[in-house]
Amino acid sequence: MKTFQTLSELPPLVGQELAVSEWITITQEQVNLFAEATGDHQWIHVDVEKAKAGPFGAPIAHGFLTLSLIPKFFESSMEIVQSRMGVNYGLNKVRFTSPVPVGSRLRARMKLLACEPIDNQGMQMTWGVTVEREGVDKPVCVAESLSRRYP
Repeated sequence: MKTFQTLSELPPLVGQELAVSEWITITQEQVNLFAEATGDHQWIHVDVEKAKAGPFGAPIAHGFLTLSLIPKFFESSMEIVQSRMGVNYGLNKVRFTSPVPVGSRLRARMKLLACEPIDNQGMQMTWGVTVEREGVDKPVCVAESLSRRYP
């Protein structure tokens, strides 16, 4: 895990990959729970037998499930000691570039693209997040994520 003491350490690091997360295994239970939470019960996600005969040969995770793991990827890879809280500020760009079959292991690489001071002594950061699937060259998701952190 990469540890920073203060937010002021980040601006000089713009343009660098700062962290790589732990691997996360995608389970059918996660996919089913995500379907329940969002109402997206498309068979390629939740009907295991039908999905085996489908275009991906297995059930796949929802793209938005993959995207929703970004906070977990950050949590497992980076700490800012003197930051009491962070908030998701949004996304600029997102692409789901490859399917995520259930059972896949994913991790993310985080590159700091921009870092600007905001109110209350906070910092707004723009991150290039590339989600990788173990054993596959093509990423499964590429996103530009904005977050705000406060001391």
